[in-house]
Formats: sequence, structure tokens, C-alpha cells
Amino acid sequence: MKLLRVGPTGAERPALLDQDGTLRDLSALVDDIDGGLLADAAALDRIRAALAAGVLPALDATGLRVGPPVGRIGKVVCIGLNYHGHAAETGAATPAEPVVFLKAADTVVGPDDTVLVPRRSTKTDWEVELAIVIGRTARYLETDEQALAHVAGYAVAHDVSEREFQIERGGTWDKGKNCETFNPLGPWLVTADEVPDPQALSLKLWVNGELKQDGNTSDQIFPVAEVVRYVSQFMTLHPGDIINTGTPAGVAMGQPEPKPYLRAGDVVELEIEGLGRQRQELKDA
Repeated sequence: MKLLRVGPTGAERPALLDQDGTLRDLSALVDDIDGGLLADAAALDRIRAALAAGVLPALDATGLRVGPPVGRIGKVVCIGLNYHGHAAETGAATPAEPVVFLKAADTVVGPDDTVLVPRRSTKTDWEVELAIVIGRTARYLETDEQALAHVAGYAVAHDVSEREFQIERGGTWDKGKNCETFNPLGPWLVTADEVPDPQALSLKLWVNGELKQDGNTSDQIFPVAEVVRYVSQFMTLHPGDIINTGTPAGVAMGQPEPKPYLRAGDVVELEIEGLGRQRQELKDA
């Protein structure tokens, strides 16, 4: 299923995109697309049954904002330097273990919402990423099979980053990763049953119509199952939590001088095979 949330910021309603591309209202069945729903197999089965029976009312998508596909996110866990190509372009050694950092949940916005360039920013960068959405409480998982069984689905994430704040200002990466609007997510949460191999997905990103990133999740250093298993050794993952799994080569930081960092007025578009497409216009904060 392709689950999503539509409507004004803070007042989104749950919806579903059917096989014909028609938007369907889920409000009569569930309150929201969130961790509570994702952990409730019976509720998900009711949605599937209603879809199969053709009883879900259609929504007019004209002018309707698409919000993040998951509400009330507890935390956003991120994996850095997780593609061989990206590590090489930035001159970083291949990590022996996943590089883990956190983004605040309030960085998450809709897939087509405005991205704000922070004040005094000179190095705002793009990163298309596969996001894992957790569906069951995960702690101390032992096998890849267990890890994948805890995945509710997948989505497109844009891990926007300010490189000067991240790398040159001391301390951890947090300052360059947690600026407002720095994690567009969606448009859909595609349930795991519709993504048979998360290690065979193409990822692309364009800036002002120019292709910048063209990668595949097969280039991940630590694949999806290993990431979920590993992270569960250090923190409890709850239904509705998000894991951003790293970005392929092609970011601004990895390009020759003058590096083409983002500015107000730029337009970024990104997509992952089968998971949908995002488009953001950048403005000054």
C-alpha cells in the first residue's frame, strides 16, 4: 500500500493512493498514519480489506498539500557515509561500523514543502536518501531476518545538510543537520510488502533541472537489514521512528570548487524508484 497524509500543516488526514493513482480517504477507518497504526496489524488489514472492496471514498487531489507520510514521529536516526561512492567523493575512509547521528523529529516536513536556507549559511547541501519506517518495537535484534520483520515500509527522504555548521564549527554533526525544514519526507509510506528488495532501488536528485545524484541502494556499505539490526543495539526503535540510510555520490561537498551549494531560489527534485518524487523550492530563513 501507498499510505500518505494530506492537508494543511498540523491538520493532515490519513489517505491512500490506490493502484489507479486515485487518492482515497482513510479518515473513517483510522485517525492518522502513525506508529500506533503501523504496529496494529488488524487495522492495516482493515485498510487492505476496504481497498479491495472498493469502499474507500475518493479525495480530490487538486491543490491538496501532501504532508509527511508519518505523523507523531518519535525520532529520526541517520546513517552517515553509507555509500561507497559518497565516501570516496568526500575523501572519507569506509566506516568499519555505521556512522549514527540523530535529527530532531521537527525537522520533518512534507515532500513539496519549502526548504529554508539557514541564516549565515554558505554550504547548504542536498542528499537523497532511502528512509526506513519502523513498524514494531525493535531492541537488540540478532539477525537480518528479524530486522526486516520490524520494518513497516519505506519512503523518500531529503537529508538537507549545512556543511560548514556540520564540519567546521566544532562538536558533533548536529548543528548542520537539525535546521528547520531539513528533512522533507514522502510523498508516500510504501509498505514493505511492495518493496521486495530494498537493495535494488535507484535514487536520483536534480538541482534546477540538472541531474546531480544518480545512485542505487546496491552501493550501500551497510544494507537496510544490517542498519536496523545495528541501531537496535544502541537504542530502542519504536513504531513510527524513521531511519535515513545515507546518500549516494553527487552531493555539492564532493564536487570541484566552486562547489554548487544551494541558495534561495534553487529548486531541488528527488525520487526513489517506486517510492515517489519530491520537489522543494528554497527560500531564506
